[in-house]
Amino acid sequence: MGEVIVIQFCTLDGVVSDPDGRWGSDYGGWAFRFGTGPVSGDKFRLGERMEQGVQLYGRRTWEHFAKVWPGRDTEYAKLMNAVPKRVATGTGIDPTAWSNSAAIDGDPVAWVRQERARRNIVVIGSLSLVHTLAGADLVDEYRLITFPTVVGAGDRLFATGVPADFQFTTVEPVDAAALTVLRRRR
Repeated sequence: MGEVIVIQFCTLDGVVSDPDGRWGSDYGGWAFRFGTGPVSGDKFRLGERMEQGVQLYGRRTWEHFAKVWPGRDTEYAKLMNAVPKRVATGTGIDPTAWSNSAAIDGDPVAWVRQERARRNIVVIGSLSLVHTLAGADLVDEYRLITFPTVVGAGDRLFATGVPADFQFTTVEPVDAAALTVLRRRR
């Protein structure tokens, strides 16, 4: 059986929105104030879990990544381009924009419940989708790259959802940031 793994960049005050500044918010771009080190390669330490699983995106995150990743040629970019990607969207996507991509049909919660019986699901960014999955009590693990900054505004990762208990399993430096892995207590 697989797990639902959420990966996010976040600030000390829990903000996950606009890490690269593409949305033009007053606080945006906070992840790149520390250089590209914390945001390059497999800083989330997913390894085989990423290779053997499926990535799940909301439409906006997928559209942004579909513009960025196909043009990159690093080893990590090759992995990002090769793994299967699914998009929770009611409007559909152009699957040729990013290799191995397809929209999921119907309810993303039902799709996740069915798919995780087969393999890991790695949810990247896609905050409204993460909130939906957390609200359905489907998140097994959070992998957070936390940057040493407080922005004071923006969307927060744990703003909604059902109560749940997690335990810290990893905390390690990642350049100027820190990787924190939280696993659900069962």
